[in-house]
Formats: sequence, C-alpha cells, structure tokens
Amino acid sequence: MAEQVRTGEAVISVTPVAVEKIKALLAEKDLPADTGLRVFVAGGGCSGMQYGMAFEPNPREDDFTTTFEGVNIVIDPISLDYLYGANIDYVDTLMGGGFSIDNPNAVSSCGCGHSFRTGEEAGAHSHGGGACGCH
Repeated sequence: MAEQVRTGEAVISVTPVAVEKIKALLAEKDLPADTGLRVFVAGGGCSGMQYGMAFEPNPREDDFTTTFEGVNIVIDPISLDYLYGANIDYVDTLMGGGFSIDNPNAVSSCGCGHSFRTGEEAGAHSHGGGACGCH
C-alpha cells in the first residue's frame, strides 16, 4: 500500500453523510462490505481534469487505502497527488443528489463540480471555467 508522504493535513476525508451513502450503495448493489470506493482523477472535462468513482473489490498493491467508519477508500498514486487534502461529501438537493469533492488543489472548477484545474495546468489552458459542458 502507498504510504502517506505529506504531514500536517489529512490525505483525504469523507463526511459522515458520504460514508452512509457509500454504505447504502454497497448494500443496494449487494456488494461485500469490504469493497472499496475507488476515487480517481482522469484527463477530460471542461476544466482539464475530472473526478471519477467506482467500486473496487481488489485494490492494487501500490494503491493508497484508508477507512472511514468501515468504508474503504482506494486511490491510485497518480490521483493521490491531485486529491491530497480533499474532502468527499454527499449532497442531496431539490435538483438531485451526488458526491461532491472539495479539493484544495483545484484552482478552478467547472459549474457542475465534476471537472477542475490545478495550479500547474492553470497557465496551460485559456478557458475561464464558465459554462459547463461536462454533462
């Protein structure tokens, strides 16, 4: 398993509401309780990078794993650099519900919150992060 390399901040955090939603989804899909939620970052989206989540029954040896109230979170080493210090929440509004990631590494995000840009990419892209085309 990947080791924590920074000090002074949590690698990642998950709110109690998000933990309960993950547990409910695992039960709804009849998955074993020890199945992890893989959180990752991939190129794409209107801001350059986008978040993804998938259930992970078999974490790889180099994955970072942590547990919150019985829920396993799995992050690959490359995504960990982009997600370090992030907070995962579940938000339910009149317009619908979904997971939300508050990422301190993002210098801009698109309107839907699924796409972001870090400081390293900020100079490489000229779009201002206005209208969202991620949907």
